[in-house]
Amino acid sequence: MKHSLYLLGVLALAAAAGCKKDNYPQPGSMLTGHLLYKTDTIQVERNRCRSRSTSMGLGKVGPIGSTFSQNGTLSAILFDGTYKIIVPNGQGPFMWKQTAAGNPDTVSVTLKGNQSIDLQVTPYYMIRNANITVSGGTAKATCKLEQIITDANAKNVERVSLYINKDQFVSGGDNIAKQDLAAANITDMNNISLSVAVPSVTPTQNYIYARIGLKIAGLEDMIFSPVQKISF
Repeated sequence: MKHSLYLLGVLALAAAAGCKKDNYPQPGSMLTGHLLYKTDTIQVERNRCRSRSTSMGLGKVGPIGSTFSQNGTLSAILFDGTYKIIVPNGQGPFMWKQTAAGNPDTVSVTLKGNQSIDLQVTPYYMIRNANITVSGGTAKATCKLEQIITDANAKNVERVSLYINKDQFVSGGDNIAKQDLAAANITDMNNISLSVAVPSVTPTQNYIYARIGLKIAGLEDMIFSPVQKISF
């Protein structure tokens, strides 16, 4: 009898503790962000370019890591409060604003309900006038490169690539075919042409997704043109 009462007591305490744990508030506000250069969205490879948000509320400080989607957007469900947002050094095909000490500067946001913010960056290059078509089983692309950073922080082009895929995710890690054009073979940054044969896919479809990517020397993350869906 005493043993049964003891077990019931333990179970009651466990249930009470479980209820208390379940009653903690859950994050309910959506923070969305966009990587922008002036008014142009910065296109990147999905789940590679990282940001870090530091919560200054709830009685503690802690970093929250996130990655940008391929169209340069960021979203996270968070508690209301004040956050400091940075893109760490070495992330992204762009320069994030720095402090005088050379550390990433912070963007402060006070979240109370859903909110959207613009994260302004300075890319090393932008891909302009990207045009991709499909004809006779070949994807053909043209574009120009605009060098944005031209001072002592400037970096060289390593290569330009055309990527195609059967779904909307398109990059060096998501493609069914690609063509790389090394910098040594680029004679005019205002007139770049690439092409690649469109392979057959199963099940058969009469469209592909494609975009152009630029690899910058010394950086892991590439910058891209917007994804295009091309029917043929």
